[in-house]
Amino acid sequence: MACSIELSEFDINFEPRGPVKSQYLVDFINELQLKGHFLSDLWTMHVDGSSNNRGSGAGIILEGPTGLTLEQSLRFAFKASNNQAEYEALIAGLRLAQEIGVRRLMCWTDSKVVSEQVNDNFQVKDSCLLKYYHLFQRMRSTFDEVQVRHTPREHNKRADQLARLVSSTRKPGQLRTTLHLELTTPSVVPTECMTIGEPTRTWITDITNYLEHGKEPSDPSAAKKLRTQAARYSMVGGELYRRGFSVPLLKCVDAEQANYVLREIHEGICGFHSGGRTLATKVLRAGYYWPTLKDDCIKFVKRCVSCQRHDNLIHASAEELHDYFTKWVEAEPLANITAANVQKFLWKNIVTRFGIPHAIITDNGLQFTDQKLNRFIQDLGIKHRFTSVEHPQSNGQAEAANKVILTELKK
Repeated sequence: MACSIELSEFDINFEPRGPVKSQYLVDFINELQLKGHFLSDLWTMHVDGSSNNRGSGAGIILEGPTGLTLEQSLRFAFKASNNQAEYEALIAGLRLAQEIGVRRLMCWTDSKVVSEQVNDNFQVKDSCLLKYYHLFQRMRSTFDEVQVRHTPREHNKRADQLARLVSSTRKPGQLRTTLHLELTTPSVVPTECMTIGEPTRTWITDITNYLEHGKEPSDPSAAKKLRTQAARYSMVGGELYRRGFSVPLLKCVDAEQANYVLREIHEGICGFHSGGRTLATKVLRAGYYWPTLKDDCIKFVKRCVSCQRHDNLIHASAEELHDYFTKWVEAEPLANITAANVQKFLWKNIVTRFGIPHAIITDNGLQFTDQKLNRFIQDLGIKHRFTSVEHPQSNGQAEAANKVILTELKK
């Protein structure tokens, strides 16, 4: 009553609504509808794969924008891993979407591995899964848009039930509203194993055949040599080892394995580019052996670019001094070749080649405080100076130590 009194001053009259025809509603919607705005054509798909000791299968649920829902369960007639079953489910879902003409698709899977691999977030290392990955990318290009997202397993229960339905029983058809199919072969061609040829004949072959099967060469001398050589070896777990008096068993390796051992010990994570003899000792200490070990180590160090580039530069050749020393040893009687005479010979040739130094600085070691050495230096007119332990820089020890440290760091 109060509202009618307040509205009476505006001269408002009530008129009942007339009949509304269906064409009016259609015209009203057409007038207010935005141009180019239609219903979404994005389809949603939930997939899941299952694999156990009873079998493998996949479940697919495809939902359209108008509420249409298609369910499909697949049973695999072949053995498949869990990741392979997940890929099979995803690819089967894409085939189903292609058959009904879907152009835009949103895929949900509870496999974190599959979702991250197809989105190029995870690297595909398995050769079989890599083929599934390339197959998915080819099928993906036939759609306008395909998105693959990861969903928790509790949000993918229906697809998981469809997958477990065919993997837990071999009698499909319990759900009448669901399409049941059987996939007889994998979606990708399995990798064929290459034929394995006969192993390469190495120095280990003859010794192994003799120790395991007693095979000997037809030549009597070669057979005797093989028996003598095989006495130093033993077979342990199908591997050949060399025995020694004071060393543990050394595993025998062929040329290819020896090259790998040398590279790891010489320049590996714990290697420091040691010399040839040191490298050979470290190889034996690591427990490996082959007949040409020492020669291979020396040749390997000579081929190392870092060792040759950062090695000490020797400006004076030792060949001339070596020739002088060889001629002197051949000319002198055996009784005159003593330590003192060798020292005098070296001093004489060094002085001849480089001249007499003005002074020699040494520390207080006993080998430098010897009276014979001091008399020899005084006769040559060389001043002999001693340096204290507190000042090693006066003898160049700090510089020599730095040179060694920098050389090793460069290698």
